[in-house]
Amino acid sequence: MNKIISLDEHIIQSQRNLPYATGELSSLLRDIGLASKIVSREVNKAGLVDIAGRADTENTSGDDVQKLDMLANDLLISCLKNSGECCGIASEEEDTFKPIKTHKQSKYIVLFDPLDGSSNIDVNVSIGTIFAIYRRQSYDSQCTIDDFLQKGVKQAAAGYVLYGSSTMLVYTTGRGVNGFTLDPSIGEFCLSHPNIKIPQKSNIYSVNQANYKKYPSGAQAYIDHCMNSDYTQRYIGSMVADVHRTLIKGGIFFYPATKSKPKGKLRLLYECNPLAMLVEGAGGKASDGKNRILDILPTELHQRTPVFLGSPDMVDEAEAFIRESLSVYS
Repeated sequence: MNKIISLDEHIIQSQRNLPYATGELSSLLRDIGLASKIVSREVNKAGLVDIAGRADTENTSGDDVQKLDMLANDLLISCLKNSGECCGIASEEEDTFKPIKTHKQSKYIVLFDPLDGSSNIDVNVSIGTIFAIYRRQSYDSQCTIDDFLQKGVKQAAAGYVLYGSSTMLVYTTGRGVNGFTLDPSIGEFCLSHPNIKIPQKSNIYSVNQANYKKYPSGAQAYIDHCMNSDYTQRYIGSMVADVHRTLIKGGIFFYPATKSKPKGKLRLLYECNPLAMLVEGAGGKASDGKNRILDILPTELHQRTPVFLGSPDMVDEAEAFIRESLSVYS
């Protein structure tokens, strides 16, 4: 019988391999794991109690907020505040960041999308939580906005939790990507997908093709190429679920800019940076169509960006079509 390795055990083992580690990041990852177990429980009973549906409000990005969005947001904030291991948090659902007073000079800040794909809650489609952890840059008593406006390449850790047919937590600290499945019988995340490696190439492309006419000509040309190459389209509409499939089976997920959203739809800090770190950690590539996602210097908390990520050969293909379209108009 293979030895079961829990998330906590894996985090501790990984910490032992880093002689300079102090344990704070490990503790923070465990706290996020605990919060996600509670969110998973609430998601699984959403149809039985009055926590499904719209909350009749919008978040700072103008999106409809679901009741479970608010619940997940509050749970994560509560767990992170109680942990004492981070000095500040920023949520996709909040207007600005929140400094946290701790008994010590905490070294980390956390950004998260509490419930990605929440518009799918009412129809029981996979949704998820996405998180990114950075080392603080300021030396003030409280964290500052500059602690949050760091390039994605500066992330100390990133991950997501997928609430689907099973609940999975996938994370990286820059030394490989590992996936853990929640065993509800013991209440533990257990290592199920060690050292995830994305296939170099695949035939799966994932995009909201209904927006075809709204996309720039380069994105349109790449979609045409995918269709003419007999690629298979798969699109769930929850970024975390689409990226999870891409990590496991290969392919490309992309969300280009549109005429109504010329800067892109997805958030750089809460969605694209953490998922880009995971994809690169698994041997893939993440781009805005022209530049590496992780090299973008953010200027605001809710900055948006186009995104192309997945198997490196397919992202290279997409970039080539975009470069060609730009050269035509230059």
